[in-house]
Amino acid sequence: MQTVIQSPTDPAFVQDPYRFYQNCRSLGGLCYWQDYDMPAAFRRAAVHAILRDRRFGREIPPGIATATPAHLAPFLAVEAHSMLEAEPPRHTRLRRLVMRAFTSREIKAQQADLTALCHSLIDAFPAEPFDLLPAYCTQVPVITICRLLGVPCEMAPQLLDWSHAMVTMYQASKTHADELAAATAAQDFSDFLSGYIDKRRSDPQDDLITRLILAEEEGDSLSTDELIGTCILLLNAGHEATVHALGNGVKTLLQQGWDPAWLAPEGIENLVEEILRFDPPLHMFTRYAYEEIEVMGHTFQPGDQVALLLAAANRDPAAEDEPERFDPTRPARPNAAFGGGLHFCVGAPLARLEMQVALPILFERCPQLKLAAAPRYSNSYHFHGLTGLQVTG
Repeated sequence: MQTVIQSPTDPAFVQDPYRFYQNCRSLGGLCYWQDYDMPAAFRRAAVHAILRDRRFGREIPPGIATATPAHLAPFLAVEAHSMLEAEPPRHTRLRRLVMRAFTSREIKAQQADLTALCHSLIDAFPAEPFDLLPAYCTQVPVITICRLLGVPCEMAPQLLDWSHAMVTMYQASKTHADELAAATAAQDFSDFLSGYIDKRRSDPQDDLITRLILAEEEGDSLSTDELIGTCILLLNAGHEATVHALGNGVKTLLQQGWDPAWLAPEGIENLVEEILRFDPPLHMFTRYAYEEIEVMGHTFQPGDQVALLLAAANRDPAAEDEPERFDPTRPARPNAAFGGGLHFCVGAPLARLEMQVALPILFERCPQLKLAAAPRYSNSYHFHGLTGLQVTG
């Protein structure tokens, strides 16, 4: 296995990680990424295989010592009850109960409100150049998830603040101050949801929180801690991914040009999949090995970690023709943008719907939309999103 060195906070890498990925794919299915001190999978076949192999998982294996700093206790308490960090049988139970409430029918029912929301946001666009991220790309997913959960939309700015503080914990550039802010946000977010869940227990409504409270199978239901963890996961993962996917997609369309046929009903699903393939919002996930296992010539021992480079897998020339070219007319194939296997993103259908609604409305209402400044990506790896998207028109 070849060793590669690349700081995830290097400015050149932040702006264009794909050159590094391309080099790593040429070195083999797995490389040792020295900056992360672990093997990393850059090719589609390796990422696909590990995501679906039950001998790898997200939950820390028994006997592996991990630091649990006291100042992170509120954040770690939320993670301890998150479906994202669980493996079977706990993950199976949590996901089954969540899916009984978070159904495809409930997601599809958001379409009319989503459409109205997009139009109302565009109605408020200023005439002068403005930042499309806070004006549109952020508002669409955060207001949608507020409505879905049943949380007052006026809470959206506060929820965003908590979410931004918490997801900083997954970024390579995080500091001790970021950790303190994440812990405070996790505590405040949990306190708010605890009170709101109590309110919904005594006053049920037609919303996701109520359905999560009522979700039951053979007498089993979600505890309050699990309800809090699920709601935080849905908001944090849901809005972060969709904000970046929308922003990255609009940036690509404005830089490379766009065809109205891509945004038509018969083309929009392909466009969304190509955006997710070409410049996805999440670039890396990690897994632990649960037993001795060989992958592409490397033997993992129990407790070893491996980094899965989702964005690198999406541009693997072994899986796509001309993968570095943005082409919404290419046949849509499964990509790694939402993960895979047991942990395939539960909110993926909602994220896709938001993009399928928001993009055509934006370009239909604003056909002269143009970049007013060169976009730049934020130093937030392994998330991959813009610092802003200044536009006019």
